[in-house]
Amino acid sequence: MTATTHAAERAVPGPARKGAPGRDRYLDLLRTTALVRVVFYHLFGWAWLSVVFPSMGVMFALAGSLMARSLSRPALGVIRGRVRRLLPPMWVFGGLMVALMVYAGWRPSVTKVLLYLVPVGAPPYPDSLGSASGLLEQSWPDQAVGPLWYLRAYLWFVLLSPLLLRAFRRLPWPTLLAPLALTAVVGTGLVTVPGEPGLALTDFAVYGSCWMLGFAHQDGVLQKVPRYLLVSCATPVMAFGLWWAHGHLGPDGWDLNDIPLAQATWSLGACALLLAYSPSWQQLPGRFARFDRLITLSNNRAVTIYLWHNALIMATVPLIDALYNVPFIENRFDSLLTATYNVWMFLVVWPLIGLVVLAVGWIEDLAAGRRPRLWPDRARPVHRHGG
Repeated sequence: MTATTHAAERAVPGPARKGAPGRDRYLDLLRTTALVRVVFYHLFGWAWLSVVFPSMGVMFALAGSLMARSLSRPALGVIRGRVRRLLPPMWVFGGLMVALMVYAGWRPSVTKVLLYLVPVGAPPYPDSLGSASGLLEQSWPDQAVGPLWYLRAYLWFVLLSPLLLRAFRRLPWPTLLAPLALTAVVGTGLVTVPGEPGLALTDFAVYGSCWMLGFAHQDGVLQKVPRYLLVSCATPVMAFGLWWAHGHLGPDGWDLNDIPLAQATWSLGACALLLAYSPSWQQLPGRFARFDRLITLSNNRAVTIYLWHNALIMATVPLIDALYNVPFIENRFDSLLTATYNVWMFLVVWPLIGLVVLAVGWIEDLAAGRRPRLWPDRARPVHRHGG
């Protein structure tokens, strides 16, 4: 397995949206698809998934759109609200991970622990922990905690969004494309910034255009571009990403997560197409309607699912390994169990995710100032007042 927003400002009219104000179910569908793809990627390790659907770029683009929408209100309050929603779920997850790593022998400094409280840098962890004969492989901290880089990147995008949005609204296209230029500098080895600052800068550069593409979606900039022109521009950008990846394949081949410039260009082009064709559904149409409750649940618990999914993937290992000790399986089906091991992991991880959603997902509600719900797979009822 492989181990991944808000100064007061005058509101700028957004795109003409269809229907009444409310959740955009198309965007909710994209977010759910991105989360599911992330779980598939970390479970099966298929490099080509990063090409089929650029989940991280989509998640940053959706977050940027919501951030631009929120910044019609005073920026300080919006930033405070976004940070408040992020941190409590992370404290619960980080507290457990730090406790487990300390129990296994890690001795972190105070500075390292503080990054689990406010992730201005990616929360650190030891490269190896435990013994080779333990329940989990020794790289388990990297697999469990490694995806928290996303929270560090998200936090910095949130903090810088008032300035980024102001720049975008004055100079839309230069601001949108500037992160690509930065990626060409810091993401290709042309200029190397060592350590955590370099990783943070690279992540900001790779996904910065996606974040500001969310601004463009919310402000209606994308809708002003004729679709044929947008497709004509996005397609060569994506083609360049694949061309660059072909000449700079990493240890996992076509895994764009290891190729910053390819990830940045491919994600930007794909997200531009996905958002340009956004139908702004108030309800899921046709066959998508059968997944309505699942999509509602995953959007209401997106932070919880992202935080815990990789640790839960690892938790499936000792559970499945216990089957080898069952005499009926040990004598007849041990080779079949080995051959289908990842399939069993896939089947087991989803109930575990469901249990974690029940156990700690409600913290997302408390962090957002809402009444907590254990299984929020339906929209909250709208209470109307009046005679």
